[in-house]
Amino acid sequence: MSTRIPIVILGAGPAGAGAAFKLAKRGRFDVLLVERNSVIGGNAGSFDLEGFRVDYGSHRLHPSCDPAILTDIRTLLGDQLLSRPRHGRIRLGGRWLRFPLRPLDLAVNVPLSFSIGVARDAVVKRRRPAGDENFATVLEASLGSTICREFYFPYAEKVWGLDPGELAAEQARRRVSAGSIGKMVRKVLSMAPGMRKPTTGIFFYPRRGFGSISEAYGRAAVEAGARIDFGATLTALERRTGQWNVRLEGPGGPRSISTPLVLSTVPVTVLAKSISDPAAPAGILAAASSLRYRAMVLIYVVLETDRFSEFDAHYFPEREIAITRMSEPKNYSLTGPSGLTVLCAELPCSTQDPAWTASNTDLLALVRLALRRSGLEITAAVRRVEVRRLPQAYPIYTRDYRRNLAALDGWLGALEGIVSFGRQGLFAHDNTHHALAMAYALNECVGETGRFDSEKWAGHRAVFEKHVVED
Repeated sequence: MSTRIPIVILGAGPAGAGAAFKLAKRGRFDVLLVERNSVIGGNAGSFDLEGFRVDYGSHRLHPSCDPAILTDIRTLLGDQLLSRPRHGRIRLGGRWLRFPLRPLDLAVNVPLSFSIGVARDAVVKRRRPAGDENFATVLEASLGSTICREFYFPYAEKVWGLDPGELAAEQARRRVSAGSIGKMVRKVLSMAPGMRKPTTGIFFYPRRGFGSISEAYGRAAVEAGARIDFGATLTALERRTGQWNVRLEGPGGPRSISTPLVLSTVPVTVLAKSISDPAAPAGILAAASSLRYRAMVLIYVVLETDRFSEFDAHYFPEREIAITRMSEPKNYSLTGPSGLTVLCAELPCSTQDPAWTASNTDLLALVRLALRRSGLEITAAVRRVEVRRLPQAYPIYTRDYRRNLAALDGWLGALEGIVSFGRQGLFAHDNTHHALAMAYALNECVGETGRFDSEKWAGHRAVFEKHVVED
């Protein structure tokens, strides 16, 4: 029997776990999946809280998932994968609208001034100003000032912490699927009775939390022969005679692993700063430092009641309401102890903001105030408040991000035997099904001898550039 070729995968989120599964199944490779945490899943993981399995924010598996990937997930999870109706709502102009948007609901509940403004914007097209485009100019030209002023602009300021004019035009393309009023109207009409397709207005969700998807891929990878090294933090990557020396720090102290191929899903900024390369172009570290992430504080409130509301998620675009979204996991999974429910409030911030280090008591007060301002109220007893912090929740597409990312990408692409992929690795606004698509595509680019086909990967990268986030 021939010796298997070693491959090291950094990060056990959906992309890393998916790649480990696909590569290990081939039987040609000795796959080591390295994860700094004690569990699989990353930002798409889950954890236990008062008898519930809760996620790091609100996650869904969308029906637009590639059929081959969805088939694998169904095989791995079996009857644990539920099909659930989308049943959220958005706060707009002091009123609640169901989400996804529905024709009758819009006709009855949208403020008249908003409807008149949108109709006017549809007739009077706004020209894009000549010169450098940005998030604000692109959206105003395509959707009109009313929708932008009342929803997208305040929401963008809360999510990314910048004025819309300071964001790149790419942010609009990656995050706004309905890029025109016409497309928005078609999406709304697709929710009308008699117009819906079987997959319209639904999502898939595992009974034991969204992290079950990554966990299932990890288990399957181990069954296929892969190994997982938990609690290991990357400290350095050094190139030595056709091999990469991967230096790690863990509970047992520092150690090194030699491999011809490193596949990394860690944030590209972290990866760049970890590589020891005397020939690195000047300014590479500055480019890495210039790429910015938005942090997220997740506030979990355990209530002594069976249910807070019937909705799976609430969206809050108004500036005076601090949180951007609140989900109720029990309404997703239909599991959990009776007499209790959990709310998960999402608070985007920077790691320098006071909210990042605020106490649980202060964060509970913030959630209470946000809900009160939206017409909601926590009346049940609060059993517990749990807080989790994600320092790199979203990449921020500032107007100069493309130049800095291209510098990093070009340098990394020229280093043989190392590939950055996944949501964090490509600095991308992507869903889990996109991250898994990257993992499956990467598997296609690893030859039987372990040699990586960069040309084929470039073709896949061109497809990834067209991904649009689904909320």
